[in-house]
Amino acid sequence: MSIKLDKEEQELINSLESGEWESVENLKDEIQTHQNIAKNTLKKDKRINIRLSSNDLEALKTNAVELGLPYQTLVSSILHQYATGRLTQKVS
Repeated sequence: MSIKLDKEEQELINSLESGEWESVENLKDEIQTHQNIAKNTLKKDKRINIRLSSNDLEALKTNAVELGLPYQTLVSSILHQYATGRLTQKVS
């Protein structure tokens, strides 16, 4: 039986087979550390109020629907990406 892999899956297989991966000594501790990082990253413990133009809000809501997300989640994600440097302003 042959399994069809997409490009990303094939890259992972190639990476694994070429020896790029290493075992972690304390796997349980490593998993716990990364779970804590993820939990703290996703923790939403502050509330803000913001005024937007009607057009911007409608555009955000439309984009959110297309992505299958609540619009507040999309706005939060955009702000998080900008704050962490993963979303930058386009320079013309």
